[in-house]
Amino acid sequence: MVDNQLRANKVTDEAVLEAMGRLPRERFVPERYAGLAYVDEDLPLGGGRYMMEPMVLARLAQALEIESDFMVLVAGCGLGYSAAMLASLGGTVVATEEDADLAAKANDILNDLGVDNAVVLEAGLVDGYPKQAPYDAIFIDGAVPEIPQSLVRQLSPKGRMAMVLKQERNMGRAVLAERFGDSLAERPLFDCGTPLLPGFEREKDFIF
Repeated sequence: MVDNQLRANKVTDEAVLEAMGRLPRERFVPERYAGLAYVDEDLPLGGGRYMMEPMVLARLAQALEIESDFMVLVAGCGLGYSAAMLASLGGTVVATEEDADLAAKANDILNDLGVDNAVVLEAGLVDGYPKQAPYDAIFIDGAVPEIPQSLVRQLSPKGRMAMVLKQERNMGRAVLAERFGDSLAERPLFDCGTPLLPGFEREKDFIF
């Protein structure tokens, strides 16, 4: 996976490569998909949820440039792979998951693997977790139709947010959004077919 999917697709950050080479990805998928854990596809977790393709996750994580003192939010972590991977890069990771079963299993996996700087909380994906805000980095583990302002409001003044923007049936576009005071600059990264996350309907008439 690291050599054929990541290095071959512009992932150059050695910390990201090391983290994804070390984590047992098969632990974070339903048992019946364990044999497919390292393929370059989004894997179903049940209930319309998916584990993000390795290359897409790696390139988004690389764009976030996680530092050791970062407070990181992961929205929609599923069984916790993205939370564990980002936690391996440093800082503290707060991950949200609205499916109670997925959240409980994710915490069990993180505990079993000794990932002590990440926690999964049961919460609405679009809500984030304002109690620990502001966040230096926010990662959305799935595609959304637009940048969710509810999460933008939880970014630090110089925070970064990585996600895939996608409309129904269309190809998605991975983007990095950076906050500069009251402004938000969006930079396209690459195209991808990441499945949509539920619950992220378009917000109306909000001015950042």
